[in-house]
Amino acid sequence: MESAGLRRVVVLAFCVAGIWSAYIYQGLLQETVSTKRFGEDRKRFEHLAFLNLAQNVVCLVWSFMMIKLWSRGSSGGAPWWSYWGAGITNTIGPAMGIEALKYISYPAQVLAKSSKMIPVMLMGSLVYGIRYTLPEYVCSFLVAGGVSAFALSKTSSKITSKLAHPNAPLGYGLCFLNLAFDGFTNATQDSITLRYPKTSAWDIMLGMNLWGTIYNTVYMFGWPQASGYQAVEFCKQHPEAAWDIFLYCLCGAVGQNFIFLTISRFGSLANTTITTTRKFVSIVVSSLLSGNPLSTKQWTSVAMVFSGLSYQIYLKWKKLHKLQKKRKPM
Repeated sequence: MESAGLRRVVVLAFCVAGIWSAYIYQGLLQETVSTKRFGEDRKRFEHLAFLNLAQNVVCLVWSFMMIKLWSRGSSGGAPWWSYWGAGITNTIGPAMGIEALKYISYPAQVLAKSSKMIPVMLMGSLVYGIRYTLPEYVCSFLVAGGVSAFALSKTSSKITSKLAHPNAPLGYGLCFLNLAFDGFTNATQDSITLRYPKTSAWDIMLGMNLWGTIYNTVYMFGWPQASGYQAVEFCKQHPEAAWDIFLYCLCGAVGQNFIFLTISRFGSLANTTITTTRKFVSIVVSSLLSGNPLSTKQWTSVAMVFSGLSYQIYLKWKKLHKLQKKRKPM
């Protein structure tokens, strides 16, 4: 029993290290590509949507390899064409999220994208008439208040000077649209797994990235003056940017591996806890390594957001614990 428990702790620590290292480094690379001036001509990489296409291609190849290596014969999962709808929102949403980095800083983007519960609760309350508990409203108040306070705080001129086109309302607007599209994507994925219970995480990853590759290829290369050609030309002229983009995509693929491992071994609640703490660490690392100094008010806002998220995780754990106690035979 003790060896099994120790093995479980080691695997959990491995998952935490994998998710944190992959996504924190990916965040630094994302920030670098969106703010850095490359080469002697000091040009910015303006075609940030190209990152999503590159990420789709790498994750498509990765998931195909994993299915071939680990799947035993036909899994009976969802057919490839069933992902076309979710593929659209999964293409538009992340593109908006990454485009937001032209207008707001990376810490601001991370905070805005951490407030996923707010549109979910609004939709649930207004559209479906769902009633939430007082603690759940407290969580959403802390997160909404923290993001709002951060947005209204004065950003340092050092951070603003790095942005391509500083515009806070547009940047935050893009982040919240990203969350709205993500909500539809997650709901569609859930309906696919309900219809096809044998669908594996690798099947979903393959289907989503297949359609993402198709849509992004059409968007980036569908006509002679499309931005994809300019992005490729920029990478040819600035190999350093191409290398950063490749590492960014590789981090995404590796990170998804660890997320699937965490969910399969420890459940979605453990994964939520790890990814939430990772976002906080990403902000700290960005502030220290990328020269993005945050004011005392902004750090207070960050603390508010992650207090709300931590409280939400605790409420989920409490609910799960009660359900498990009810299921136990008397």
